[in-house]
Amino acid sequence: MNLKFVVNDYVLIWNLLFQASINEKIHKLKQKLWINYKKEYNNTYRDKLLMLKDPKNFIPNDDTIYNIMLETKEYEKIKKSTEKYRNQILKIWDDNKKEVSKILSSIVKLEMKPYQILVVTDQLDILDTTSPKDSKVNTIILGKKVTMDTTIKFLVELVFQILKKELTDYKVEYKEIVEAVLELAILNELPTRLTGRSHYLTGEATLNYLKRQIYPYWLMYLGADKEEMMNFMMRDKIAFDIDKYPYEKELKKKNILQFIDFCIRNQKYIVKIHELEII
Repeated sequence: MNLKFVVNDYVLIWNLLFQASINEKIHKLKQKLWINYKKEYNNTYRDKLLMLKDPKNFIPNDDTIYNIMLETKEYEKIKKSTEKYRNQILKIWDDNKKEVSKILSSIVKLEMKPYQILVVTDQLDILDTTSPKDSKVNTIILGKKVTMDTTIKFLVELVFQILKKELTDYKVEYKEIVEAVLELAILNELPTRLTGRSHYLTGEATLNYLKRQIYPYWLMYLGADKEEMMNFMMRDKIAFDIDKYPYEKELKKKNILQFIDFCIRNQKYIVKIHELEII
């Protein structure tokens, strides 16, 4: 998985201007800009999608607001702390990317696109996947706090948002099935392998029932045989009667998109099984 972490002045300034104010000084600066440059401020709001098409080469039609921000001591201070934050998450990624990429590849069985992670200050507390469909690069805006204790959670959430973005337009009429499988893959199986303890049935509560219904087939997809399924059930505290499920040996040869298609084609059969229970 190829991720490039960069700090871009225009992206950072735009988010400081249009996200919630991170401190009193920024709040007062925004108010001052709004009072004195209302037209320019409004025009700047429209820049987001344009700048995300090609952040490196973006040139605003009107750079008035950007230039004022660039000359302030408060922005200089925020830019410096953002660079420090970028170095922190870059080290986290460098330390973990080999293991994360290997595990992710074995779970989703797809070639992942490279992504440019546009780093903003973690005081904004955002992970924004919004970008135009005709972007020249795949981008995500990242400004989430991370500590030594939350490193795995941070990486899992970043990977989850990337995969979710990749599948935004995939089988939209079956959105719940797509999201349930994504959670099984990234919020459940990925951290389970990274930490050595089960993270199953965490995620969106409304998807838990559907995920439990898909779970036996998910284990087949992961390549577990009938004997191994018992160990998985005990590990994840999800019980089902193995004998009531025909073993779909072809599932382990499929990638995650093909598995989603299998679940969609067989959804009426899958969700009719009511024997599952939490131990």
